[in-house]
Amino acid sequence: MTEELRWTLITGASSGIGAELARIFAGRGYPLILTARRHERLEALSAELGRNHGVPVEIMAIDLEDREAPRDLHEMLRERGIAVHTLVNNAGFGLRGYFASLPHEKQLAMIDLNVTALASLCRLMLPGMIERKRGGILNVASVAAFQAGPYMAVYYATKAFVLSLSEGLHDEAKPHGVTVTALCPGPTESEFSETAGLKDPRLFNSGVTSSAEVARAGVEGYEAGRAIVIPGARNRVGAIGAKFAPRFLSRRIAGLLQGMR
Repeated sequence: MTEELRWTLITGASSGIGAELARIFAGRGYPLILTARRHERLEALSAELGRNHGVPVEIMAIDLEDREAPRDLHEMLRERGIAVHTLVNNAGFGLRGYFASLPHEKQLAMIDLNVTALASLCRLMLPGMIERKRGGILNVASVAAFQAGPYMAVYYATKAFVLSLSEGLHDEAKPHGVTVTALCPGPTESEFSETAGLKDPRLFNSGVTSSAEVARAGVEGYEAGRAIVIPGARNRVGAIGAKFAPRFLSRRIAGLLQGMR
């Protein structure tokens, strides 16, 4: 077994925040397990990290929308003798549009990836961390988690789940020396906006944060043992405002920012 190594498993590592997280953890000397669907991108990132940081990198092309994938991944790691020190649940996507019009199967796939796969990986990896009394989980949520979101209703709901689960697990795991952190970025430069159909909404017209900045804030907050990390003063103000504003007002603002009205 290689339990003495601080193996870090990052899902959705092929681009954007996931790739930047991989660069940061590699820079800190963590050996990596990188997963995503696009094998060629994982290979390119693995080669880069090997050149620049000299850390061991395992790559596994896997589709976490498949409900059996988390168990398959856990079993592959067990067979290789890898004990995960840090789990980074970054894989996820969003869709903009009317709930009643967006493809049914695509919305269910979003729930399977954003919620089911994330919760399954947490459940599979957390017992070992608690037993070893070290390590933790960094779950990528969103500032969307703090309110309901017309025209991205399912996405906002999935991120609310991620935030709530992470906060609950933070308090459960902390007495065992294990950290669980929710990273809640706002609009970020990544492929997410294009996949979600968010290239022109007001939400992405200003105040967009780079993937590198988001990843750095997330890792620093996780290492500091924080339950919630919200990169950027503007995003923190927005999250607080969503908490204390009347819910009808928060919904209206969120809907306006999607550019659907």
